Amino acid sequence: MKVVLDTNVLGYAAGIGDDDVKRRLALGLIRALAGSSLVLPTQVAGEFYNILTRKGGHDPKTARGVVRNWADAIGLTAPTAATMEAALEGAAFFNLQIWDALVLSIAAEAGCALLLSEDMQDGFVYRGVTVANPFAEPLHPLLASLLETPS
Repeated sequence: MKVVLDTNVLGYAAGIGDDDVKRRLALGLIRALAGSSLVLPTQVAGEFYNILTRKGGHDPKTARGVVRNWADAIGLTAPTAATMEAALEGAAFFNLQIWDALVLSIAAEAGCALLLSEDMQDGFVYRGVTVANPFAEPLHPLLASLLETPS
């Protein structure tokens, strides 16, 4: 199953913020999903760079290196003009933030079934992509079943 990581999951994994519990959860989740097909949208990579420099205090060259390491490990998935059109439609009809709609549209076009994010409504389904908050208790059943399945 293909899984998209949202910016907040990467941010917690990188230690941005003072939430050690979420940091451990994010790192454990990424390790557990390493056998899955993880997807990193270019939108998320850009947002991650911003939080590394703005909230994380990393200098731009260090932040660039961190983002490139993630991109090398996972690969980047870029939007097309059609992706942006779908995102505009999602933002207009589902009252989504445009950047969230873009991440969801990239995920749908990449064939992902799951988007891990604490910023969107847990359980929301858009174009076949289910949003799951990886820090919620209990975990969304789709995420829970993925974590129970041996890689």
